[in-house]
Amino acid sequence: MKKVEDSLELEVFEIKDSNGGIEMPEVPDLGEDDDDDDEMGGACARGRKRRKKKRRKCKRSPSVTAAVTLAEPECDDVDGDHMQDPEGPGDGRGSRRTSESTPGSRRPTSLRESLFSVLGKLVVWRRGTARYRNGCNGGSAQNMDYLRGFVSTDTDRRIRANDRTYNSQFNYANNYIKTSKYSVVTFLPLNLFEQFQRLANFYFLCLLVLQVIPAISSLTPITTAVPLIGVLALTAVKDAYDDFQRHMSDSQVNNRRSKALRDGKLVEEKWSEVQVGDVIRMENDQFVAADVLLISTSEPNGLCFIETAELDGETNLKCRQCLVETAEMSQDDSLLGAFNGEIVCEMPNNLLNKFEGTLDWKGKRFSLDNDKVVLRGCILRNTQWCYGVVIFAGKDTKLMQNSGKTKFKRTSIDRLLNFIIIGIVFFLLSMCLFCMIACGIWETITGVNFQEYLPWDSLVPTEPLSGATIIALLVFFSYAIVLNTVVPISLYVSVEVIRFAQSFLINWDEKMHYEKTNTSAKARTTTLNEELGQIEYIFSDKTGTLTQNIMTFNKCSIAGKCYGDLIDEATNEVLEITEDLTDLTMPSVRLTPLLSFYSIRSLNTPPLDFSWNENFEPEFRFYDSSLLAAVQGNNHDVHSFFRVLALCHTVMPGEKNGKLEYQAQSPDEAALVSAARNFGFVFKERSPNSITIQVMGKREVYELLCILDFNNVRKRMSVILRRNGRLRLYCKGADNVVYERLRADSCEIKVKTQEHLNKFAGEGLRTLCLAVRDLDDVFFNDWKHRHQEAALSLDSRDDKLDAIYEEIERDMTLIGVTAIEDKLQDGVPQTIANLALAGIKIWVLTGDKQETAINIGYSCQLITDEMADIFIVDGHTYDDVETQLSKFRESVRSAGLGHGGAPTGAAASAPTSVSIVTFSESEYQRGLTVEESDTSGGFSIVINGHSLVHALHPQMEKLFLEVSSQCKSVICCRVTPLQKAMVVELIKKSKKAVTLAIGDGANDVSMIKAAHIGVGVSGQEGMQAVLASDYSIAQFRFLERLLLVHGRWSYYRMCKFLRYFFYKNFAFTLCHFWFAFFCGFSAQTVFDPMFISVYNLFYTSLPVLALGIFDQDVSDRYSLCYPKLYTPGHCNLLFNKREFLRSALHGFFTSCVLFLIPYGTYKDGLSPAGHVLSDHMLLGSVVATILVIVVTAQIALDTSYWTLFNHIMIWGSLIWYFVLQYFYNYVIGGRYVGSLSKAMTEATFWFTTVITVIILMIPVLAWRFYFVDVFFDRVRLKQRLAQLRSRQSQDVLRTPSARRTRRSIRSGYAFAHQEGFGRLITSGKLMRKLPRPNGGDFFFPSFNSHASGPSNSGHMTTTLDIGMN
Repeated sequence: MKKVEDSLELEVFEIKDSNGGIEMPEVPDLGEDDDDDDEMGGACARGRKRRKKKRRKCKRSPSVTAAVTLAEPECDDVDGDHMQDPEGPGDGRGSRRTSESTPGSRRPTSLRESLFSVLGKLVVWRRGTARYRNGCNGGSAQNMDYLRGFVSTDTDRRIRANDRTYNSQFNYANNYIKTSKYSVVTFLPLNLFEQFQRLANFYFLCLLVLQVIPAISSLTPITTAVPLIGVLALTAVKDAYDDFQRHMSDSQVNNRRSKALRDGKLVEEKWSEVQVGDVIRMENDQFVAADVLLISTSEPNGLCFIETAELDGETNLKCRQCLVETAEMSQDDSLLGAFNGEIVCEMPNNLLNKFEGTLDWKGKRFSLDNDKVVLRGCILRNTQWCYGVVIFAGKDTKLMQNSGKTKFKRTSIDRLLNFIIIGIVFFLLSMCLFCMIACGIWETITGVNFQEYLPWDSLVPTEPLSGATIIALLVFFSYAIVLNTVVPISLYVSVEVIRFAQSFLINWDEKMHYEKTNTSAKARTTTLNEELGQIEYIFSDKTGTLTQNIMTFNKCSIAGKCYGDLIDEATNEVLEITEDLTDLTMPSVRLTPLLSFYSIRSLNTPPLDFSWNENFEPEFRFYDSSLLAAVQGNNHDVHSFFRVLALCHTVMPGEKNGKLEYQAQSPDEAALVSAARNFGFVFKERSPNSITIQVMGKREVYELLCILDFNNVRKRMSVILRRNGRLRLYCKGADNVVYERLRADSCEIKVKTQEHLNKFAGEGLRTLCLAVRDLDDVFFNDWKHRHQEAALSLDSRDDKLDAIYEEIERDMTLIGVTAIEDKLQDGVPQTIANLALAGIKIWVLTGDKQETAINIGYSCQLITDEMADIFIVDGHTYDDVETQLSKFRESVRSAGLGHGGAPTGAAASAPTSVSIVTFSESEYQRGLTVEESDTSGGFSIVINGHSLVHALHPQMEKLFLEVSSQCKSVICCRVTPLQKAMVVELIKKSKKAVTLAIGDGANDVSMIKAAHIGVGVSGQEGMQAVLASDYSIAQFRFLERLLLVHGRWSYYRMCKFLRYFFYKNFAFTLCHFWFAFFCGFSAQTVFDPMFISVYNLFYTSLPVLALGIFDQDVSDRYSLCYPKLYTPGHCNLLFNKREFLRSALHGFFTSCVLFLIPYGTYKDGLSPAGHVLSDHMLLGSVVATILVIVVTAQIALDTSYWTLFNHIMIWGSLIWYFVLQYFYNYVIGGRYVGSLSKAMTEATFWFTTVITVIILMIPVLAWRFYFVDVFFDRVRLKQRLAQLRSRQSQDVLRTPSARRTRRSIRSGYAFAHQEGFGRLITSGKLMRKLPRPNGGDFFFPSFNSHASGPSNSGHMTTTLDIGMN
């Protein structure tokens, strides 16, 4: 009898009876034992009685959870692992239990028991890890048969290989990927539904309905229907185009080819046709189509190697291993086609490093874990082929589970427009209410006396007060129709047209074209362009986004001498060498003649020629000839250095097309072994007990005795080799780790090498120290014996092994230091520096290890040696993380630093930077709490993924934000794709900031979708990030131009467009309001109805479109040279509620002048010929003409950048107005025919026009003259003087990536390696079986030594079955 545990898990599943129906048995009550109130008794018997009474059948449905039972804790215990239960049904569905219970033990149930009973009818209680899924065994045989037939579809997933019929009953997702929103059938209803969610569209739909009612409408419905249909149609075309692009992208992925087994034959089919349970073949360097369970591979022992950069951003190879039993099928299609194993596994989830399941095959059950599964998005590496069973497809794959949901993204301007439209509607209703009241008063006092001339409608009562009230109510709706243009229906279509055109300008920008891959920037959405000008936070991936994913051997230090620097003979200066040797001459960097001279000299320096080496690699580059001379001069220290590189590693050699190739587990090792190869120390062969290298053409064979494998705690790896009877340990590792284990008499070389280490670290290079130790046989044999004992220990094995390793890895001799460059993409440091100057904060979110992330932080200048401190958050528990963050917060406070890591007074004392757009100095500086140009001081924070789990907890996220927001840079390492998205969501929610996420892999899709703007980098591997992005670029450096040029221009143009648009619409609409005072508030229009319909469509649309598409305040060159110009977008300075009110008041004033001056001129007016000019139609034509002239003059003043298109559209629209007026009135026969012609024949019209235009334009010119030409001239003068003072002592503006003047005291260690490959090598599992005459399995070279045989290395001996599981 056991007590019910406190921690109870809930589980719901389905139970089927023997007849195929789903039974819903009544759950037994919980009894209570005499000895303990918490125990339960008599449940089984009561449960059996209730099942007999209340059993009911349901319609069979394998995917719907129908019923559950409650476990009886008083029954005998069951083994938690149902696979080991000999009495179970044998299919993993549960375990049976036996208990005895008598009906006589039944007693009245308590309230507590009743509650448990009710809960038990809904869920299954689980205790610990054992799952009690069925009832007691004390029931009848019929009940046992019934319980044996259930399938737990909510907690388990059942798959049978090569059996589509069986798998189809579960309705598993197929491998078809769909990111598009519409289909041909659903496009029209869904698109209309989305469009009418916009308040303006819905408002005009309601207005159209009102205009159909003759009693209240003074305008034909066509005036609203035509613009509304035009808006809906144009928006629908744009949405269709966007979705068509998504369909094309989906088609590209779904139509990729894969090979699958069909009836024992290998056939080629599309990815979309692959289904769960299919056996598919994957080949080297190909993407995996779905999540598959490995069943056979081309490599020995069922191993295969994969690259998971698309999933977690890590570029180092990972090993997977299939079951030995299935590996025997090899690539025999008949055996693989007959494979009928049944897989029971977990349900689809987003955990990349977790998989649990079992395989039933040939009467045996095998355990499955994550090391036997290859996920979609992985790339097969160094493995010729492999076969696998699809277990998750399409949207169920872990890649897609981590992709996040596609969200409908709207810009901040869109949200502001919605708010403004609501305000305009209330303003419209208030005007209608005013006119309604005024109409009622006028009709009561005056109108009732003029019914002979102005008869009331038959619907209106004849009684004066009632009649006036009814007329006033009708007038309310009439004015709602007349004044409807104050809510601009054409606003949204104009916005969409501008965005559409701006997208093409991005696509056509040749300065964002990458020639190497022939890839241009592409706007994949047309709705977010102006948001590019308001970015405050950038979240960037590292691998493939900031870096090229290429490691190169850059420099080294051997015996205290530094190699790799290119020295100018004339000045003894170190010249910086880059891949294309052109970075120093970038346009954004100012060069003195001397520095330009250095750049030119470096351009003319060729790389070294290694063609004397038959195994050299043409792509290898090295420029320091002194190192090659030392190698060819048989320098002992240099030869020892390269021997360590050629021997101390876990690289596997191979051949491809007759050329030697290396299969490295990490790019770091590949770079080191490659460097040794090119300098003449060629790693040739490996066996479980030997390593063969070729030194300057001579073959050397070493007996491999032991590999002391690398791990993240040791931070080093060692090999023990014997040659010619000489035992030697070769070691490489982090400098601080190796330095602690050097001989005591190494002080001099340690000091010299430390200087070089600091120099390399300051240049952002990744460093490793190399050391050796000579061993004697007696010591080694004793150590080897104790090592084997520790490896076989079952108690504290790792601790004992570490202690054993410490014994032999000491008293070493320092050989030198390697410096590897994790090559950044071109222009990354400059781009990051300029974006930081623009006030944008950059966070790096990467799946790489901490050391690698920090190293890249230094390379990118996100972290500098001038920073006050670098915070490392690596706690594993909630309390640890909270303690660390609290400590860091106090450090920031004690340093007296403000937000962003800059002194709080810096912003106040720094020179002011002001854009030439019209906003004041105080506005520009508002919200800027960091003087970005001050690079000294500040903090940086680096947080690990396991710590980020706690930092994102609701109770700690505020503390995390407080610390991180006061740091200049934030680097999150070892983060999962969903954690990336959570960080983005946290900033969006807490900071209310506009965010941008940029990445190149599938592991970045989540944050790309979560951010306001998602940018995909067209990497060398895969297009998942690009497909999910809003914009795609080929290189990270193009992000600078995308934001600072196109983003800023788009925001500037859109804001200018909106300010003008609201101005012209208020000026147009409110003329009706002023006319209401002179027409008895009768809702009569001052303009021709046709003019009202086409005012925004024909007369004023083209100039404002030209403004929104082509206008610019400064050129692209100055936008890049002065990043501070980007800052107004952060504060919404160019368009906000105040700017809208300013534009509305301008329009209000313009409408008043536009109406009253012509009205005063033409009231009771006569021409010189005695003709009466005071008629309604003539006044309307005059006011309309002056209105078009005034708004055209206004946009001419607003235009800052004149192009041919601006001239054509602005002046052409004015001419177009007169052409259309004459065509409509004289050709079609409009109601206002002759009115404008008559007015224009009189001088009165021309004088009125000139006076009105002067009155309206003079205030605008005076305002701009003072604020732009007077006030801002003083600001610019102050700024220039401050800049001159700050530059008096500067001759050169140093590029942020210049390495030669920077020194660092930090460790440059970063090694992307994993533990475990040493054990695989020495166990022989990585070795291919080579045929030999003597019949041996492996090629073991002979040795001229007296060794007793190879030692098993790593943490275990060959007596242990070492795999990757």
